[in-house]
Order: sequence, then C-alpha cells, then structure tokens
Amino acid sequence: MKRKALLAAVVGVATATTLALQTPPANAAPPGAAPQQQTARMGDPASLAAQVADKAVSSQLDELTRGPDEAYSRVAVTPGAADMFYVSYERTYKGLPMVGGDAVVVTDAAGNVRDTVAATGPTPGDVPTRATISAGKATEVARTKLSRVDDTAAPRLVVLAWGEKPRLAWDAMVSGIADGKPSIQHVFVDARTGEIADSYDLVRAGTGNGYYYGQVTIGTSGSGSSYSMTDTSRPGIQCGGQNGSAYTGTDDAWGNGSGTNLETACVDALYSVQREWDMLRDWLGRNGINGSGRGFPARVGLADVNAYWNGSYTNFGHNQANTRQATPIDVVAHEFGHAIFQTTPGGAGSGNENGGLNEATGDIFGALTEAYAANPNDPADYLVGEEVDLVGDGPIRNMYNPSALGDPNCYSSSIPGTEVHAAAGPLNHWFYLLAEGNNPGGGKPSSPICSGGPSSVTGVGIQNAGKIYMGALARKTSSWRYTNVRAASVAAAIELFGANSAQCNTTKAAWSAISVAAASGEPACGTSTSDFSISLSPTSGSAAPGGQATATVGTQTTSGSAQTVSLSASGLPSGTTASFSPSSVTSGNSSTLTLSVGSSTAAGTYNITVTGTGSTTHTATYALTVSSNPPTRDFSMSLSPTSGTVQAGSAATTTVSTATTAGTAQTVNLSSASGLPTGATAVFNPSSVTSGGSSTLTISTAPTTPAGSYTITVTGTGVTATHTATYALTVQSTSGGRTFTNDTNYPITDFNNTQSSITSTATGTATSPVRISITISHTCAEDLDIWVRGPSGTWYAVDRYGGTTCTQYGTRTFSVPVSQQAAGTWVLDIEDVYAGDTGFIDSWSITV
Repeated sequence: MKRKALLAAVVGVATATTLALQTPPANAAPPGAAPQQQTARMGDPASLAAQVADKAVSSQLDELTRGPDEAYSRVAVTPGAADMFYVSYERTYKGLPMVGGDAVVVTDAAGNVRDTVAATGPTPGDVPTRATISAGKATEVARTKLSRVDDTAAPRLVVLAWGEKPRLAWDAMVSGIADGKPSIQHVFVDARTGEIADSYDLVRAGTGNGYYYGQVTIGTSGSGSSYSMTDTSRPGIQCGGQNGSAYTGTDDAWGNGSGTNLETACVDALYSVQREWDMLRDWLGRNGINGSGRGFPARVGLADVNAYWNGSYTNFGHNQANTRQATPIDVVAHEFGHAIFQTTPGGAGSGNENGGLNEATGDIFGALTEAYAANPNDPADYLVGEEVDLVGDGPIRNMYNPSALGDPNCYSSSIPGTEVHAAAGPLNHWFYLLAEGNNPGGGKPSSPICSGGPSSVTGVGIQNAGKIYMGALARKTSSWRYTNVRAASVAAAIELFGANSAQCNTTKAAWSAISVAAASGEPACGTSTSDFSISLSPTSGSAAPGGQATATVGTQTTSGSAQTVSLSASGLPSGTTASFSPSSVTSGNSSTLTLSVGSSTAAGTYNITVTGTGSTTHTATYALTVSSNPPTRDFSMSLSPTSGTVQAGSAATTTVSTATTAGTAQTVNLSSASGLPTGATAVFNPSSVTSGGSSTLTISTAPTTPAGSYTITVTGTGVTATHTATYALTVQSTSGGRTFTNDTNYPITDFNNTQSSITSTATGTATSPVRISITISHTCAEDLDIWVRGPSGTWYAVDRYGGTTCTQYGTRTFSVPVSQQAAGTWVLDIEDVYAGDTGFIDSWSITV
C-alpha cells in the first residue's frame, strides 16, 4: 500500500542517503554490525544469552511475571561491559502491543541470569480490546497537541500500561510545530473515551556552542575527485544540510574555519560524534550509537538558536548572534546521547521525570565524550554550552552545581512536574559526585551535598562512572524514574566491580547525596555477593482432580559461592498441595516439584509461584491447568531431544518417553509420525510401550528429501487418551552439502537490527555468486537494509533500502558476488531503518 505522507517524506531523505552509501568497500561494516559484534549462532555468548533469557521469561522469573493473556517477545540481545548481555523484550496483551510492557533480562557469558527488570507487572484480564473511538477520530484528537500539523501516520491500537491502570488506546503519531519548535509526538488517545491518555515527543531539544576544533582528522569516504562527509567505518554517521544529503566535494578537505560556514560545522559535528562512538567502544563496551554497530545522520544549518534529536537524526542550529554553529563536542554528544537513550531498552518513555532523565543522559554523554576527546581547545569541565554565550546568559547547565543556573541539585516530589531540562539537574549532580566526588581537588570544582546525605563522597573517575551509568541504561524500562535509575546503577556497579567495591559504595553515597533514597530490597555493599537464579522446566502443565503434575526446579550460582536454597510454593488452588524432592538444594543443583491436585480442586488455570530462599529470594511461575472432567486413567508423552539436523539420506533419532499421570498404566501405541518430508520414513522401536516405558524413534531421510525445516508430530494412542509431541527436523541438501537453511523466526522492529546465522559445513571456496533466498513477513520492504557476512568477516550488500511506496516483502532471491571460503558461519543482518512497519524473518537459505 502507499505510505502515509509522514513516512513518504522520510523515505525521500533516505534515498539520498542510499546513493551516498551505494558503493562501500567490500569489507565495510553493514548497518548495525561491526566486526567485533557477537553473532546470533548456536554456541556463542550472544546466542547463549538469548536462550537463557528466553527460559527466564518462560519461567516468569522474579520481575517477569505476566498475566494469562500476555506474552513476551524478544527484541534484541545487546553486549555490554564485563561480558554482560542485556536481552530486551516487548509484551502483548491478547495479541495487542503493550506500551509500557517491556522488560530486560541480564545474563553473563557463562549463561547465568544476573538480573531481571520489567516496566510493569501482570495486566488484569479485564482490559477491553475493542475500540469505540475510530482511528480517524483518534488522529483528530492527536492533532490538537500541535499548533501546526504537517504530517500524520495511521494510528495503531495498543494497550497503554503507563498510568494508574492499563487502558486500550490509539497510538497516533503526528509531526509539525509545538510551541514554535519542531515536534514529532506519539499521542495515546483512549480508545473508549477519546481522551488524551499520554504523549511523548521524539524531538529532544538541546542547546550548545559553536566552538571549533581547528585542524582535526575526521572519517569520510570517497576517492579520486569524489568525496562525501559519510563515515563508512561507522555506519549511519554522515553530515550535511537540511535536505538530509551528506555534503560532497572534489577533495577530502572540508570547511574553512568560519563560524558561519556549514561545511565547517559538519567538521565539528563529525569530529564530535566520532569521538563519542570511540568512547562508547573503548570505555563502555557499546557497539556504535545504537548498540548494534550503527549511528544516525547529523544535519546542520537549522534556522534556530537550538539543536535537537528527532528520533531519526540530529539537527544543529546556531547561537543567538548567528556567529557560530551549535556543534561543539558537548552539544553534539548530548544530542546523540538522546539516540542512545532511545535505543537502549525501554526506548524514550513518557513524563517530565523520564524526560529529565533523558536530558541528563545527553549531558552525561557530552561530559564523557569531552573527557575522552581530551581536546586542549575544549577541556572537560562538566558545563554544557560553556564555550559560547548562547543567549547572553553563559553556560546553559552546570553538572557539579545545577542550582548555580537555577536547576535543582536535589531530588524532591516536585521533580515529576518540573520542566525536563531542569528535571535533569539531580541526575547530572549525581553523575558528577560519582565521577569526581564532592571535593575532588586538583582544580576541579567542589559540589554540594543535599540535606540528609553523607558527609562526603569520593569519586570513582569519569570512565568508571560512565560504565556504571551505561550498565544502568542497559536495564532501562519505559517507566523509568529516579528511583529506578538508582536501583539499576547499584546493580550495575555490583555487576561490574563487586559488592565489596568502592564503586558500589560510592554509587549509593552519590544517590543519597542528591536525596534519592534506596528502594526496598536494594542489595548492600561490602557484604557477600553470593547469589543464585531459579528456573522451571516445563513452566506449565495440566492435571485432573486426583492427578499430579511435575516440573524440575533448576538453580544456578550466579555470583560468589554456592549456597543452600530452600524451596516453597504459593498460590496453590484449594485442595492442591506442593512437594519438593529435595526440599532444599545447593545452588547449581535441581529438585522435582510435584503438584498433587485434590479431588475437590475446581477446574481452571492457576499461576503457582515457586520461591527459592537463600541469601536472597528469587521466584519462578508455573501455570497449572486443572481439567473439569478427570480421566480415570491417563498418560503423558515427551521427546528427547526435541530437534535434530541431518543431511538428506541420513537419519535422526530421538527417545519417546511416556509416564502414567492418572490411574493405572496402559498400553500406548506409537504408530504415527505426521509432517514427514518427502522420502522420509519413521520407525518406532518398540512400536508400543506400557506407559512409563520408552521407545526409540528413527526418522530416515532419502537422498532426494528436499532441504528445509520440518515439524514432525508424534502421536501416542492409549486406551483412554491420545497425546502428541513434536520434533523439529532440519534436512540439509546432498548437493555437496552446499545449501543451508535457518527456519527460526526473528522479530524485525523499527530502527533496530535483526541477525540470523547459518553454519555451513561445505568445503572449499564458496561458488560466486552465492544464492540467497529470504522469506520475510513485513509490510514495507523498502524499509529494510539487508547485508550478509561471510565466515571471513567480509560483509556484502544483499538488498538496500529506499523507495516512496511500501510493498510486502514475501520471498525474494538474490545472487551475491563473493570472494570467500564456504565453511563457517554466514550472518544475515536486517535493519529496519524507518518507523511504522514491523515484522519478522520467517526463514532464509544460502547456497554456497
């Protein structure tokens, strides 16, 4: 279908960008990936993190409890410092997206769950899902947020979890002018009443100076007599004018040093964001601005005394005297800091307090980048806009003493109602105290401590402070407030430096020094850091009255030494009891949970909370379904393993296990395996068992069996019941073993990268061009930028983004010239570069 005007205008900008990037060198990094980035393949740390986090979500560990009508879907796996991985999730309610339903699972490289955070708890089951207000009416209401509306996008129906209670709402996006400034707003209109329930602006306005850095080296691209202010070594980074195109020239010399020359402004902007990119990599372990190896464009020449981030690019104006452009390090890094805030879990949340945290994040990344660059023309000073008298009042914000410029030093109940730039004051103050302390000496300014705080704070250094704050951002949810930042930063400090560290104590002291108190359950510093995690397998089951359901309770030691974990269960329905064998374990071991359903237990589904109590307490949730008509005899059936990969002509085996779940044992006939690919056969040995026994299933494929992924359904027919189990079979081609397939679904979300990997066992050199077939469910193929990386690390363009109308992607086949060995891991990278359309990778294959 044809795109709405708002998105069509954006595509026009993207087309120019595409032309500038059309001929990168063969080994250039693709959008969203860098050579050192972890790839999502079985056995590597990122893949392990995803598996462990998915299991935690399935078990509803700790903060991950959800209602019966809710489901989580994984969005991204982001590596961080200290070999940590941050796996982010979004949630749906009865199939509708939940705004404010996001969550993060923190894992380490060893596959241990280290932390879980969620924006909100379970949603009640009474939220309506049918709108009484039309989408058109919602757009009309949303338009009232702006004084001038330039474009709108079709609203989507969501469940808004922010606020006193969840509600059905239209998420309408409108762009134009608000209070005389550019604005792109998400407006949430109650789908039952037509009221505006909430809104937030993607445009994060800031201010800065026009200080120039003289002769500097910047990353550009081109050769001969054709050059561009496009940094191909940092994908997505470029600078140009208001039309969105990068500046070009006949040589690689840029700017003339004049404060009014826009090409000179781009020199400053590129120099600044490139230092920020390097700082993120070298100091904080982050891969690019968005965490996935990609950045965003910068524009100069904004006809305003301002600079801002609009959700897609940064834009820089000039000072009031119009003698300098607003492109020094602290301003440029501030605006790209908003991009970091938006692309960490939870996105850009709602409300003035959240907005204040967003603004302070920009200031923090400005200070970090200024310190990292160590440019003598602009020494690090924790002031924002200090190099230019922007409007005649000197610096616009002061991080070591915000009150010097009229902003609050301390947190109070008035912060949620404070203008966002002022609401940044306490967090800016905290960061200075954490980095430098209240009386650092050495020519650095002293910083006040709020009433009731510690007598003094000793800083940990700006790089360590940045690591702690980056670790906190990786735990961010859409409902973030100051108390959440404290909890997240303490967890990050313990994760990075240990509970016995000075960094842990200083993190807490700095928060107390700005009047943000510890929340209940905050871990202590200077004590044992031993901790554990708990999981359930399976996470749900059913039983009839008088029957039983079982699950394995697994534990892991996540830090420190192993400890004794006592197990208990709560939330049991009337008449049902729970027992553990054993009732306590040493972390790292497991126990069997048996739920014995009473004869009087009413039919229904019950969420049972399993609690492990050691030095800390952790929980997981088991969903027990009690049937209404209990069979007098029944059995269960399972497969181990549940999946396998074979080359056509070979066989896969799995064990079919049965158990008596009610009454006496019965004969189970194993004579059916459906869903077999062409040429494949299934044999059970033995073909029938007495429940409690097992059989071996052998699936034999023929040399002519087509390559692909198949779901085999195994059926067991007993005297009183029939049960099934599924086996995932992957068949590889026999043509030299040169066609390989990944049939796993991966979500594609706006402004994010999705990766899917295939491991080739083919020998020799890959036949060029390789043939790549991709099946994607996505309503706007023109939004997708697709690359593939070969085993040697070289990236190749597959399908570039751009266009003025949207088409369904479906299945598309490409021939990609390569110079590459065939064996190893091939990684497909898909970036959704625009807003408004999402989907998923259904499958892809490569013939090498």
